Amino acid sequence: MDFNSKLLEELVKTYGPSGNETKICNYIKGQIEKYVDEIIIDSLGNLIARKKGNGKKIMIAAHMDQIGFMITDIDDNGFLRFTNIGGVSPLVSLNQHVVFENGVLGIIAKEPVEDISKLKLSNMYIDIGVRDKNEAESLVNIGDVCVYLPHYCENENTVFTSALDDRIGCYIAIEAIKAVNNSSNDLYFVFTAQEEVGTRGAKTSAYRIEPDICISLDVTGSGDTPKAKTFAVGLNKGTAIKVKDQSILTHPKLRNIMIDIAKNNNIPYQLEVLEHGGTDSGAVHLTKEGVPSGVISIPTRYIHSTTEMVSKNDVINSLKLLIKLLEHNIEI
Repeated sequence: MDFNSKLLEELVKTYGPSGNETKICNYIKGQIEKYVDEIIIDSLGNLIARKKGNGKKIMIAAHMDQIGFMITDIDDNGFLRFTNIGGVSPLVSLNQHVVFENGVLGIIAKEPVEDISKLKLSNMYIDIGVRDKNEAESLVNIGDVCVYLPHYCENENTVFTSALDDRIGCYIAIEAIKAVNNSSNDLYFVFTAQEEVGTRGAKTSAYRIEPDICISLDVTGSGDTPKAKTFAVGLNKGTAIKVKDQSILTHPKLRNIMIDIAKNNNIPYQLEVLEHGGTDSGAVHLTKEGVPSGVISIPTRYIHSTTEMVSKNDVINSLKLLIKLLEHNIEI
C-alpha cells in the first residue's frame, strides 16, 4: 500500500478553520464523489458520503476543521487583535506566519512582557505590514479568520507539516472510501465541521444518521520524545486503538474486535489511554439512545503546533485496520 503524498499535501494546504470549512469541504468532495453512492452537505457544513450496504450502519468520522485565529479589533496603526478558534498556544504562535482566506499574510507578534512564560493572546497582535487602519480594513475585517501558514515536508519515514489534526484522519477516510469494495455494511463517511470548538458537527450528523456503530479517525499524542510525560504511544509502533480519553470510554466489544482484526491481519497496533482531549466519538456515542463507538488514533508529535509529525507506516497501518474493520461483519 503506497503513501499518497500528493493527497495529504493538498489536504493540509487547503484552508478550513472551524466554521469556515467550505474550501476543504469542496476539495474532499471532489476527491470522493465518484467512489460513493450519495453525498450531502448538511446545514452545519458536515460532508456526509454514503457507500450503501444492507448491514450495520457504520459512521466513520474525521473532522475537516483546523485551529485558527479570529480578528476582534483593528487599531489606528493597522495592527490586528485576535481571539482563538480552538486550542492555540501563545508561545507556539509567537512569530509565526498566518494566512487569511483571501491570501493576506501576517505575522503574530507581542507587546513587551516581563515574563514570557506568562504570555497571553491578549498581549499579542497580528502585523499584516500596512500603514494604518484604513489600509488594514481594505484587506481584513473584524470576524475574519486566519490559520498558520501551511507547509508540507516529508522524508522516507515521516511527514512533518501543518494541520495534520485532523487532515490525516481525512486522508485515511478518503483512501478507505477508494479501497473498500467488499463491505456489506452501510457506510457513512462523515467529514465533520467544528470539531475543534466542541465536536459540534459530530453531534448533528450523528443525530441525522442514527448509526449503529461509530469509528472516529483522529490524532493522538506521543510519549516517545525526550522527557515526555509517560504515555504508552509512540511513532513507528503501529496504529493506536483508543481505550479512553476525556470524552469517552470506548465500547469494549468494539475495541476487542479492532484488536482481533489487527492481530489476525498482522497489523501493528498500540493501545491508547489518553488522559486529556477527545474526539468526535465522544459526541457520537451519546447520541439518542447511545452508539457503540471506538477510535482509530494516529500517533502524532507536536499537536496544535505549526508543524505536526506522523509516521507514514502508522498512517498506512491505520488505513489497513479501518479497511478490514469496515469489511468485517460487526456484531455488538
